[in-house]
Amino acid sequence: MIIAELSEELDNNKYAVKIGETTESEYILFGGERVSIAELLNLNESVLEDVYPNRTPEEDKNALNNLKDLSADAQASFITPPKVRVKKAEVLIPVFPGSNCEYDSERAAIRAGLDTKIFVIRNQTAEQVSESAEKFAEEIGKSQIIWIPGGFSGGDEPDGSGKLIAAFFRNAMVSDAVRELLNQRDGLILGVCNGFQALIKLGLVPYGDIIDLTDKSPTLSYNVIGRHQSKIVRTRVASVKSPWLTRVKTGDIIQVPISHGEGRFLCPDRVLLEKLAKNGQIATQYADLDGNPTMDVDFNPNGSTWAVEGLLSPDGRVFGKMGHSERVGPDLYRNVPGNYNMYLLESARDYFSL
Repeated sequence: MIIAELSEELDNNKYAVKIGETTESEYILFGGERVSIAELLNLNESVLEDVYPNRTPEEDKNALNNLKDLSADAQASFITPPKVRVKKAEVLIPVFPGSNCEYDSERAAIRAGLDTKIFVIRNQTAEQVSESAEKFAEEIGKSQIIWIPGGFSGGDEPDGSGKLIAAFFRNAMVSDAVRELLNQRDGLILGVCNGFQALIKLGLVPYGDIIDLTDKSPTLSYNVIGRHQSKIVRTRVASVKSPWLTRVKTGDIIQVPISHGEGRFLCPDRVLLEKLAKNGQIATQYADLDGNPTMDVDFNPNGSTWAVEGLLSPDGRVFGKMGHSERVGPDLYRNVPGNYNMYLLESARDYFSL
């Protein structure tokens, strides 16, 4: 059986039967009874709540709302040009065992007018890892952008995904090349989903450098409901202090597909969390239907602290986010209305253009 919502009458169609009408009422009338839709939904979702939890605990709503009133500095657009401009910037996309979004990332970059280079990391032997690190460091020197794609590196290794990627980037040759890209050539780095997890574990977000972390450093952990989430979510642009975000403005609502089991942003250090907000490093947040940051699992799929979906380095050149912006393309998600394009790659292209 197929249930369809139509705007026109059926006109005695022999293949379809009218079963009701949609209205603005919050109640359903059936068999002479009036039943609350909210009550029916709650009954449906609560049956297995103890087995498959579907709700998240409340968090400081005042803190969430305060993030909507960031400083003028945080809301200012990123306008500092790079030291080195090019006719056509190249995006370097490393592929680790378990990565699965490299082709989506490549297509998105090409659509935006960028060159791409997919680089497969070989790790069957110690010699292959060393050779891959050396060659990858060379490729960084030829590129303007590193994009760490999503996937399940190392089989989504326990106690925090992205450790394999982070370990590779801590290789001396690779880390030196990353620092040269960021500090000498004003290059850009983007990490999506598994890539965001790696950036967090490296310290590139929120600190802007590859550093040793402490037990007070931010991290990404298991979704609060304890299982994988795959859906379309609404995100609110909280800061545009980045060359990745020059085509949006604070308050914009962007819809994006997500697919992860470990996307819950945690920051044990409350002082650091407040500093990130004040500096404009909280780039995007999960938002409800009214555009407000929220802890409601219907909109915040992992229970991220302060509804954080995306995070920036202090200078905005490194951007990590959970939502798969690269999975947005022509003729996709036509059945879920909304604004899907953050123009991340177009902004990066413009940043480097001569």
